[in-house]
Amino acid sequence: MSDYKSTLLLPKTSFPMKANLRQREPEALARWEENQTYARMTESNNGAERFVLHDGPPYANGNIHMGTALNKIIKDIVVKSRNMQGFQAEYVPGWDCHGLPIEHKVEQQLKEKGKTDLPTTVIRRLCREYATKWLDVQRKDFKRLGVLGQWDNPYVTMTPEYEAATARELGRFMAEGSVVRGKKPVHWCCDCHTALAEAEVEYEDHTSPSIYVRFPLKNADLSQICPQADPAATWIAIWTTTPWTIPDNMAVAVHPDFDYVFVQTESGTYILAEELLESCAELFGWNEHGIIKRVKGAELEGLQAEHPIYGRPSPIVLADYVTLDTGTGCVHTAPGHGREDFETGQRYGLEIYSPMDDAGVFRKEVEFFAGLNVWDANPKVIEKLKELGKLLASQKITHSYPHCWRCKKPVIFRATTQWFISMAANDLRERALKAIRNDVRWIPAWGEERIYGMIEKRPDWCISRQRNWGVPIVALICEECDEAWHDPEWVFRIVDRFAEHEHGCDYWFDAPMEEITEGVPVCPKCGARKWKRESDILDVWFDSGTSFAAVCEQRKDVGYPADLYLEGSDQHRGWFHSSLLASMGTRGKPPYKSVLTHGYVVDGDGRKMSKSIGNVVAPKEIIDKYGAEILRMWVASSNYQEDVRLSTETLDRLVDAYRRIRNTCKFLLSVLNDFGPENAVPVKQLLGPDRFLLDVMARRHEEMQQAYTEYEFHKVYHTLHNTCVVELSSFWLDIVKDRLYCESQDGLKRRSAQTVAWQALLTLIRDMAPILSFTAEEAFSHLPQSLKPALPTVFSLRFDPLEAEISDEERSRWELLLELRGEVTKAIEPKRKEGLVGKSLDAKITLYGSNELLDRLDGLDLLEFFIVSRVELQPEANIPKGAYRSEEIEGLGVVVEHAQGEKCQRCWRFDDQLGTNSEYPDVCPRCTAVLTEA
Repeated sequence: MSDYKSTLLLPKTSFPMKANLRQREPEALARWEENQTYARMTESNNGAERFVLHDGPPYANGNIHMGTALNKIIKDIVVKSRNMQGFQAEYVPGWDCHGLPIEHKVEQQLKEKGKTDLPTTVIRRLCREYATKWLDVQRKDFKRLGVLGQWDNPYVTMTPEYEAATARELGRFMAEGSVVRGKKPVHWCCDCHTALAEAEVEYEDHTSPSIYVRFPLKNADLSQICPQADPAATWIAIWTTTPWTIPDNMAVAVHPDFDYVFVQTESGTYILAEELLESCAELFGWNEHGIIKRVKGAELEGLQAEHPIYGRPSPIVLADYVTLDTGTGCVHTAPGHGREDFETGQRYGLEIYSPMDDAGVFRKEVEFFAGLNVWDANPKVIEKLKELGKLLASQKITHSYPHCWRCKKPVIFRATTQWFISMAANDLRERALKAIRNDVRWIPAWGEERIYGMIEKRPDWCISRQRNWGVPIVALICEECDEAWHDPEWVFRIVDRFAEHEHGCDYWFDAPMEEITEGVPVCPKCGARKWKRESDILDVWFDSGTSFAAVCEQRKDVGYPADLYLEGSDQHRGWFHSSLLASMGTRGKPPYKSVLTHGYVVDGDGRKMSKSIGNVVAPKEIIDKYGAEILRMWVASSNYQEDVRLSTETLDRLVDAYRRIRNTCKFLLSVLNDFGPENAVPVKQLLGPDRFLLDVMARRHEEMQQAYTEYEFHKVYHTLHNTCVVELSSFWLDIVKDRLYCESQDGLKRRSAQTVAWQALLTLIRDMAPILSFTAEEAFSHLPQSLKPALPTVFSLRFDPLEAEISDEERSRWELLLELRGEVTKAIEPKRKEGLVGKSLDAKITLYGSNELLDRLDGLDLLEFFIVSRVELQPEANIPKGAYRSEEIEGLGVVVEHAQGEKCQRCWRFDDQLGTNSEYPDVCPRCTAVLTEA
């Protein structure tokens, strides 16, 4: 018996089976940096149609987390896939650097050092240094994920150019007459001492005191409505969960259309909503009570109640926001502490009373409660009401309550003088709503309704913050009458100096006052000439929301409007929201054509990642254990338009899937070691199975490209994985191994298989590159030199379509054969378990079927397709008893026997004609022919 192994054309490649990602990925990153891979990728499309993904800036404060990793990887997949589709798609990363979180951290550090009273410019310098430090940390982390982009030339919201652009956009709003300054209630953080935007408020469960209070009602007109009521003992009952606002009460609101009743009790007459009477009576301990009068709420308007503590007038007013869900149907109204209360106060001319400082501490004029903050005042107010006999009942209630996004403490509504962009001026709200419906594609579609509802109901945009670290509101305030002045031409002149200053808008704080006020007229309200600089800064959402003006319009590598904004679902009330309003307000159109939203990262049980639960996983942990490639694979494998689950089990499954994809690439590379373009077989001359596989690859390639276009990367991943595991490894590669190893080196059968292996490999590499970037580049670098395109990187490849030139009839024939192959495998398996055969090559099969079926099998190499040693075809009528009968293909029967003859020592097929050549007595005629030819 001879050793024929040396005569086989066995696979050979330098591409390693072991990925060793943790070591090889940093090496790949170094090569990408050295070879300027990002620039080479984008330069390939110079002059092509542009695709603009505008990066939403992550906040430069702390290490990246799984949510930011998810976001950056998705964006990287978009940019790479669009470039490989032939678009000129640049990625300009950005960072949001202003705002409270950074200033808060700096203040903490200063407090620890005993430094609590530093000038604004010093605080701003420290904030800038802090942001720069974290920007560099995050940039390194993002690059480690395999994200390509203009990392050396990002956009940063604290650069002079960006700050000038932001301030200029405010000037444009001012020129449109959309900016107003006034006293309104806003979300206020007593801990951070600043107003908060809607997007900076989080709702968490909070336990509050729930109190019912009676207000005396001694109005002379009372007798005309209810003569039975005694003016000396008539009360209107209110309910509130904010006792601290009682000192600031200015009215009691009722609904004009609700039914109210005068109820006689042992302690006097009470007014409340009839629907809530019984629940209140039980709570108040009214053993006996009776209705003496029914009225509509509108009839109560104008009656004068008295403040329960201070005795000042508290008129009854009408408001349609009053509900009957709970309470008494009579609403305590403090115009200085609620949006709806404020609007009611405006209608009725009530005082907008909010006598407290920025820390939420009552001023000295507030009798009984001066010096107390609002939370400490709660029990004191309740105590005082009880002392005065005005407290009807008191409970505890747990409800959803607004908290500061940064310090996590409860916030209050507080009326302060702030700057606002009016939603009504220039029809900003209506134009934004129309654009949401008509001009933007929302992915997923539910995003449209979400942001529409937010814009539809949102109040005027409070754009001012009482902090140091941000872009200042360029305006002057009269020191005599507090009137604001912000002539647009003057604003633009000041703003132009921001771009020239070393630290941008620090100019506003550094420049002498006489330089700032040069050419400024007298106060239009009082005629005074004494001005001061506005000290408020802009809301950071205005900063980031104007990035279209600072980046998309200013840089030649992007464009306005952007094709895509892509962020987490929380940005419907954040960046998507502020960007839309900023662009609509000054440009009249949205800054984006499409908006794509991804979900949050949750653990394997669907729980939000939280330090308190202990389920937080940092990207670095995954990279250190598995490599960034597995993290990228996790992103792509998930339907990220929903919340994305992350667990060890998930990652382990992906490691196995990755291994299968890598091994498929390795095998394809290994069978091409002696192949060059000159050996390629024309499509029309390819063998049937090869042309069919090429057709399959063409269809899968088209499916993946469509999925890339639609941002459905989970479909790309699953198609890629199934192609490798099912259609390549389990089918085509399985059946062509014999041809690739055993046929003559330059024969049609082998070169046909190699031609398709080459095309399949290039297709896989191209389709996986945006997702499995490290592996695709590695496989690309291991292509035989004769096959490697003259391109510097895998990302310079283009997603060109494949042409298989196969008819529908031929495709149908091979699809039928695939079904047959599955049935043959089912028939062989029991015989393997019985010990009749070992490998499938030990078997002879006999197929029984209809004439139509047998005709379609005529002329095919069934030995190769079924990987057996002999195949016979018989009519359906001859199916013997005990044959395997198919449940899938009607009339099909299969008989499995051990093949006759002896095993060929070269190809391992059984054949009864071994030894036809005495020189090779133990090989089959097919192998003998190959050996003698050689």
